[in-house]
Amino acid sequence: MSDSKPFNVAIVGGGISGISLAIGLYKKNVPFTVYESASKFGEIGAGLGFGPNAVKAMGLISPDIVEGYERCVTHGWKSKERDWFTIRVGDERKAGPDGILKQKEKEGLKVGDPLFDVRYTNDGLAGGVHRAHFLDEMLKLIPSSVSKFGKRLVNITTATDGSQDAVLHFADGTTAQHSAVIGCDGIKSKTREILLGENEGKALFSGKYAYRGLVPMEKAVELLGEELAWNCQLFMGYHGHLLTFPIEKGKTMNVVAFSSCDTWTDPQWVVKTTKEKMLEDFSTWGPMVVKIVEAMGKRDIWALFNDPPASTYYSTSPRICLLGDAAHATTPHQGSGAGMCIEDSYILSSLIGEAGSIQDLDRAFKAYDEVRRPRTQKLVETSREAGMLYDFELEGDDLDAIEKNLKARMSWIWDVDLQQELGKALSIFIA
Repeated sequence: MSDSKPFNVAIVGGGISGISLAIGLYKKNVPFTVYESASKFGEIGAGLGFGPNAVKAMGLISPDIVEGYERCVTHGWKSKERDWFTIRVGDERKAGPDGILKQKEKEGLKVGDPLFDVRYTNDGLAGGVHRAHFLDEMLKLIPSSVSKFGKRLVNITTATDGSQDAVLHFADGTTAQHSAVIGCDGIKSKTREILLGENEGKALFSGKYAYRGLVPMEKAVELLGEELAWNCQLFMGYHGHLLTFPIEKGKTMNVVAFSSCDTWTDPQWVVKTTKEKMLEDFSTWGPMVVKIVEAMGKRDIWALFNDPPASTYYSTSPRICLLGDAAHATTPHQGSGAGMCIEDSYILSSLIGEAGSIQDLDRAFKAYDEVRRPRTQKLVETSREAGMLYDFELEGDDLDAIEKNLKARMSWIWDVDLQQELGKALSIFIA
C-alpha cells in the first residue's frame, strides 16, 4: 500500500464493520492495520439480513463488495423477493375458542395465517446472508499483510514523543503507534470503554433474549411447506416473537425465537439451555411455531443488549473514533444493525480519504460524529421499540395498529440518501 497520506490508522476489530472500513480506506489509499483479538477472522452467529440501504452503502464503498454479497445473498421466491417479512400471529392466546384471531373474525383468519406483508420501499438487492460467508468474500478485497491477530486491546494512551499519536496496548504486552484508532470491536468494545468511561461505555440489557438456530431447508419444507419455508416470516405473540428466513442460497432456514425477561444477571451473554426451556417459552403458541422450535438444533440462549446513547463517537487526544456496534450496538429487531455499520464505513472512509494531514483527521471525526450519531442512535431506540411491537407491548395486541405502525416503520432506514449524507458531512469537514 502506498504511503501517500501523512498518517496511518489502526482498526480495532476484524468483523464486518472493521473489514468494510478497511476496504473503504484501501480504496482511498489510506495506510491502516487491522488488529483482531482472535487467532483468525470469524463472525459469531449465522443469518444476517441487509436492507436496500446497506447494499447501497456497499456499492458506494466498492462495487466489489456488492459482487461478493451477491455470491452469498439469498432472496425469497421471485413473487416475494421484495418482501421484508410476512407478518403472522403465532400465539394462540390471541385467538378465540374457535381458533379465529380476535379482530379478524370477518376474514376468518387463524393463528399462523398471513396477516400482511411488509415490503421494501425501493428496488434493491436486500436479502439474507451467512455472516461468515459474507465476511470471507470481503476479506478477499484487502491484502492479508494488513492484519495482525491475537491482539486484544487493553488500553490506548497518547504518545510521549510529541506526535500526539495514539499508542495501543495489547494483552500480549506489545504496543503499536498510529495517528488514530478506529474502534470496530463490537458490542463489548474496549475502545468505547476507553473513550467514554466504564458507565457510558457498557451495553445495557434490552429485556429480550433469543434462541438462534438453523434448520436444513429440506426439513423446513417438510415441516412448513415450500412457500413458508422459502420466504421471510415473522410470528408475533405476547412477550415473544419468532422469525425465519432462508440463507445459503436456500440450503438453510435461519430461525431466531425471542422471549422476554426483566433482568439478566449471568456474566455470560450466551448460555446453554434445554429443549424443554425453549418449548416452555412457546407453550401457548400454535403448532407451526412449535414445529419450528422443535426443529432447532442448538440449545443456546443469547441475551440481547444495546448501547446507551453515547455523548460522542470521537476524541482528539488520544485520537479515537467509534464505528458500528462499538458506537451504537442495537437489538436485531429491525434487521439494520449491520447495515448501519456499513453506512458508517462509507461515510468515515470517504471523510478520511479527503484528509490531507493528521489534523484533518480531527475534522473528519467531528463531521462523521455530527452526521452519523443522530441516525444511528435513532436506530437503537426504534429497534428496541420494534421488539416491543412484535411482542404486543407497544401497541398492545391491536393488530390494525400494529399493521399501520409496521408499514410506516422502516422507510427512514431503507430510503436514506447516503450521498446526501456524505455531502452534509463534507460540508462540516470543509467548514
